[in-house]
Amino acid sequence: MDIKKVLVADAVDNACIELLKKYSIEVDCKYKLSKEQLVQEIKNYDAIVVRSDTKVTAEVIQAGKRMKVIGRAGAGVDNIDVNAATANNVIVLNTPGGNAISACELTCSLITNLARNVTPASASLKAGRWDRKLYSGHELSGKTLAIIGLGRIGREVALRMQAWGMTTIGFDPIVSAEEAKQFNTEFLPLEQIWPRADYITVHTPLIPATRNLINQKVLNSCKKGIRIINVARGGIINESDLLAAIKSGQCGGAGIDVFEQEPPTDPVTLELIAQDKVVATPHLGASTGEAQIRVAVEVSEQIIALTGKSKDYTSTAGVINRSVLDKRA
Repeated sequence: MDIKKVLVADAVDNACIELLKKYSIEVDCKYKLSKEQLVQEIKNYDAIVVRSDTKVTAEVIQAGKRMKVIGRAGAGVDNIDVNAATANNVIVLNTPGGNAISACELTCSLITNLARNVTPASASLKAGRWDRKLYSGHELSGKTLAIIGLGRIGREVALRMQAWGMTTIGFDPIVSAEEAKQFNTEFLPLEQIWPRADYITVHTPLIPATRNLINQKVLNSCKKGIRIINVARGGIINESDLLAAIKSGQCGGAGIDVFEQEPPTDPVTLELIAQDKVVATPHLGASTGEAQIRVAVEVSEQIIALTGKSKDYTSTAGVINRSVLDKRA
């Protein structure tokens, strides 16, 4: 595939740019372009690299007459119109493993934080109070963690939280019970998971089947005091239903890193964030130096692999729409 010129539209680690240049691919970095600016610029490029800020819409894709590849330096591709890309024979690829460890470690941090009330207790002490009894927590040993999505991140979470003594159960439509057993996780249908879980963490993409997956009905099916963690995508958990469950006491706490709107301005989301039982972070799942380097390198390696110019880089494991790759092969 002939890829001569790449637009990097969101800030990525310089390792991406250096590696592409090493293979004689011209790279322009133009950040925070408006939709109109992007529509104009994309005409001049064979590929675009984005993170989560830039929206690669159908209009942008149709304007990119030269465009062959959309590379996402990260896992989620909900900011890319994959259907439009496929219809226009544009390959969409991501870096599914690049931020797995970072997202896993943040998930584990939120679980342990919720168990011991670390964030509210710290805020209380800094405000001059000594509320030892108020912030008494519980042990994780012996508790059950439900993992929805047993891919790279979900598996890493399972292994780490098992070391804390947690029992792990989970569900994933493309993972078998035998595969789940290999990392000591009991595979169950969703309706059997909800009443057993003490904690629920979600690690799925945001697609129609997962939008509002955790909702009022699910929360009411859980044990009183269930704790919810989302380091995946905003919209998987219904924020209004979660807020109501926290206010009623049905939900004992939540660790939320991602929101339906980012940055959030919706009153419901802001009220959710403000709850004492919520530990909220501003989409930090992949925000480690190590993850940023990995996703930057992985996206450039795959673009180079598509050119066929390298014997070192031949894998395109992150291609989302394989049918386009097959057509172009």
